[in-house]
Amino acid sequence: MLSKSQSKKTKIVLDKEDIRCYTKSMKEKISLLSDILGSYYESNDEHLFQCPYCKHHKRKFSVNIKRGVYKCWICDAKGRSLYRLIRRFGSFKQQETWKALSGEKTDLNGFDNLFEEDEKENFEQILQMPPSFKSLCGNKRFQTPLKYLKDRGIDKKDILKWKMGFCSDGPYKGRIIIPSFNESGDLNYFIARTFTDNYKRYLNPPVSRDIIFNELYVDFDKEVTIVEGAFDAVKAENAIPILGSTIRETSRIFRRIVQNDTPVLLALDPDAKYKAENIKRLFLKYGIEIREIQYDDERDIGDMSKEEVKNLSQNAPLIKEEDSLVSAISNL
Repeated sequence: MLSKSQSKKTKIVLDKEDIRCYTKSMKEKISLLSDILGSYYESNDEHLFQCPYCKHHKRKFSVNIKRGVYKCWICDAKGRSLYRLIRRFGSFKQQETWKALSGEKTDLNGFDNLFEEDEKENFEQILQMPPSFKSLCGNKRFQTPLKYLKDRGIDKKDILKWKMGFCSDGPYKGRIIIPSFNESGDLNYFIARTFTDNYKRYLNPPVSRDIIFNELYVDFDKEVTIVEGAFDAVKAENAIPILGSTIRETSRIFRRIVQNDTPVLLALDPDAKYKAENIKRLFLKYGIEIREIQYDDERDIGDMSKEEVKNLSQNAPLIKEEDSLVSAISNL
């Protein structure tokens, strides 16, 4: 039988220097939040600011620094990561300062083995460009494919950024090629869209589409725009096309977004409402901040100008669980 002294729980003893450093870090975090959110008052462990989401005149936006959570008692905006606040409303310098102060990593223990690795996850497909691929970067000789891209609102900078080309022969003859590169810079997919009168618009490689299209260029520390296809992604900022598919819990895109707690801007085609509702519910289930573009007409993102897409993106509202539920019911 354990003695009374042996049965006592071990206590963690902090010396004065530890306490001083902890207190200093807390003060610096509060000061940084105040620079972004404005003045506040304290209530126990809570710091109450004006809500940056609903901008209600009363200070009902509660932030708990110790627990790293926040909640608005007016609009119910809430989250489990204060870095999300800094990323959404702060400057790049403030984001970097917060990272230095926190040194925190996302705890994934409660995600029901979502991120357990398997053979499929470790497999990384590597492709080669079609043999007859010709780059359109800085090449003025190929007028027909260049005119097609110009008519779609795609300029020289887009062609260079997305490494576009076309095929003059073979199975992909008469098609615009937009390649996708993985995180290491290897080709892992490409889309092949006809610029002639071929009845089959797309003829893509017979490999898995469970990739992050052009992962090499995606910044998961910023809001990611989810779109249908590659031509839509050209018009948006920091965009990932899902290639006409959907997003599941096992997909690479979903895993990467949840791991990084990346906010999402949903910009699927106007007629993809059912697909959009499923994706919204999935992200909300995992506490991902999500906004959705509200269209003025039936045009897809790819049919708009970049300025139009930018304006729609800036005005896209934040989606809450109750909003998604009401929308799903109304679409029945």
